[in-house]
Amino acid sequence: MARVCSIRGSRVRSGGKINRSGLAKKKGGIGRHVTKVVKRKVAPNLQSKRIWIPELNRWVRLTLSCKAIKTINKNGAYATLKDAGLL
Repeated sequence: MARVCSIRGSRVRSGGKINRSGLAKKKGGIGRHVTKVVKRKVAPNLQSKRIWIPELNRWVRLTLSCKAIKTINKNGAYATLKDAGLL
């Protein structure tokens, strides 16, 4: 299963972590120097949910990010899924 939100399309992104050593200049050091740059992945907070849609009188199983779950709580399941093109 792909790590993608069904509604928002949130997916795994790549980023970087920068390691620095040394004391900051304002604290009396010679500055913070970059010692290593590491690639990393930032994954969305995905949940597998079963949502009841009263207009269709059925359950729908989706993979959603937590932000998409908040959107469903705010706007309603039927309206949100219709806007996303899933119904």
